[in-house]
Amino acid sequence: MSTSLEVHCIKKHSRESPHERIHSIGGQIGPTYRWQHTHDQAIAYIESGTFDYYVSQGGNRVRVIIATHLGHKYLKTEADGIHPNNLLSLPECPA
Repeated sequence: MSTSLEVHCIKKHSRESPHERIHSIGGQIGPTYRWQHTHDQAIAYIESGTFDYYVSQGGNRVRVIIATHLGHKYLKTEADGIHPNNLLSLPECPA
């Protein structure tokens, strides 16, 4: 059984492609512990069942999933009918 982590922020590449924009995702557990996983780490964690990720949107949990475009895996949120990609709308993670 995987551990669910809420994604609070992202770091972006400067690339224009919407499928290659995310460098890493991050969040906070409790008042002092912050985590950040690279794009590739997050994909590996989802595939292995170690972690699953979600974004809170309008009081609802929206799952982060793996999608594929032209043979390249990338992270995005499930379609929720609210925002095309809740992940890309998150603020930048602190340094």
